[in-house]
This record gives sequence, structure tokens and C-alpha cells, in this order.
Amino acid sequence: MAASPPALPPDKKAKDRRKLEKRSLIKKDLKRNKYIYLLALPVIAYYAIFHYGPMYGLLMAFKDYSIADGIWGSKWIGFDHFKNFFDSYYFGRLLRNTILINVYELLFAFPAPIILALLLNEIRGRIFKRTVQTISYLPHFISIVVVVGMMFDFLARDGLINQLLGFLGIDSIPFMSEPGWFRTLFVGSGIWQGLGWGSIIYLAAIATIDPTLYEAAKIDGAGRFKQVLHITIPGMMPTIVIMFILNMGSMMSVGSEKVLLMYSPLTYETADVISTFVYRRGVLDSDYGFTTAVGLFNSVVSFILLVVSNTISKRVSEHKLW
Repeated sequence: MAASPPALPPDKKAKDRRKLEKRSLIKKDLKRNKYIYLLALPVIAYYAIFHYGPMYGLLMAFKDYSIADGIWGSKWIGFDHFKNFFDSYYFGRLLRNTILINVYELLFAFPAPIILALLLNEIRGRIFKRTVQTISYLPHFISIVVVVGMMFDFLARDGLINQLLGFLGIDSIPFMSEPGWFRTLFVGSGIWQGLGWGSIIYLAAIATIDPTLYEAAKIDGAGRFKQVLHITIPGMMPTIVIMFILNMGSMMSVGSEKVLLMYSPLTYETADVISTFVYRRGVLDSDYGFTTAVGLFNSVVSFILLVVSNTISKRVSEHKLW
């Protein structure tokens, strides 16, 4: 008689059974939601082709890249580009300007939509509330090019702002060519443009708060300020934390388009950031390998900040991004 095959151990049987169940669930899910997955395919293809596909180009950061030789044919030089960037005269200035602009945006621009949402939530007149919302949303739809053009017009030496200062007996100020004014103008104009639009997500968070909590607080004698302090803000906190973590993740990525439109050689001292430096060296000077290394450094720091901020939030509170 032929010998019967050895029996599988219980652990192996359980693992095989779980694998079969998992495959069965996946097949059922694909069959049930096939049209949804078909709708998602263009989005997946977009990210695969234009975001993940080009990542092989990061090899240029470690090579003396030449267009004639291509990425694979160029000479491997290791971390030389990173060393040159860290030892360069511009490294300290670029890092300082990038961090300071983002810190100012976190201190002033990040809380601004939250405050506006809290104020709008306290307005009882529907017509006035909608009017304020509409007016505050409109700047978001103005192109950055137009916004910067308006700034140059209003803040020119013969512009409206300097004319008003002249009526007050104050000498005209070269706002757009004065390095000390760049960060203030950059952050201030960003607040004006994104204030109303940014408040939408916080108003949505407020709308999800249970109204019975406010009724109970009124019965307990809590005024409107205490209701905001103890009900509204805690109810918004998960959204605030998520938005803060996302802002930390993009802390090293200052909007290069706006900086390029606003700055000039006179304001490089306070305006030049990593993204604009990458543009000048990579696009204008065609130093692709060096600027790829700088961009990779920027991305790694942003990723570390994202992970650290999420970890701290997870330990300090119950709210986290993942």
C-alpha cells in the first residue's frame, strides 16, 4: 500500500485557511466593486506615471549627470553633491529663510482660518454671515500672478500705500525691494488670499459637533465664550491636528512660484529659499545632478518632520494622521 502523505501541522493548516479566506474576500470585493476600481484606475495611473515613475531620476543626485550620457551612463560620484551643498555659502541662508517663512506661516497663517471659522460660527445673521464668507472666499480664486502684481502696484514708491503714508508725513518705503519686508508681505498676502478658503474645513468640523452639547452647556450656565472654549474648540481639535501635521510635512516646501514672482536680487538675503535655489541652478544653469540632490535633501527633511509631528501628536493626544 502507498504511504499516505504526512498530515500538516495545525499552525500550517490555519495559515493556509486564512490565505484562502483572504483570497476569496479579495475576489468577492473586486467582483462587487469592479466599477469603482475602474473609476479609480485613471487616478492610480496618474500617480504611478507622473509621481512614482520619475523617482528613478533620484539617481542623478548621486551622479555627475550628463544629458549625453543619460542617467545610467553618467559617472557615479556618491554624496559629492550633498557635500558641496552643505559646504556652500548659500546653505545657511537658504535653510534659514525656508524655515523662518514656514515658522511665520505656522504662527500667523495657520491659526487665521481657525479664528475666522470660530467668528463666523458665532454670527447669527444669515445674510451678513454669507456676505462675509463670500468676500473672504473670493481672493482664493485670484491668480498668484495677479496678487503679486497688485502688491507691486499698491506698494510701489508712488503706489497707494506710500501715498497714504505721505499724507501722514511718513517717508515712502520701498516695500518690494526692502529685504526686511519680504517675509511680512509674503505671509500677510498669503493670509489674505487663503483665509476664507481655509476656514471651510473648520466650519465643516464645527457643523459635526452635537448641538445637544451646547444646550447642556447653556443649562449649566456656560456663556458663549465658555461654549467655544470647552465645546467648539475640542470638537475641532481632530481636524486642527491633522491640518497641523500636514503643514509640518510641507514645512520645507515654500511656494516657489510666489517667491519667484516677488523676490529680486535685492531681497535674496531674506527671500531666497531652497525651492528657488533649485530652480535657478537646475533650470537656468542646467546643473541637474546638484539640484536633484538639494531637492532630495528637502524631501527627506519634510518626511522626517511629518513622521516626528505625527508621532508627537499620537503620544500627546489621541489624534494622528496614521
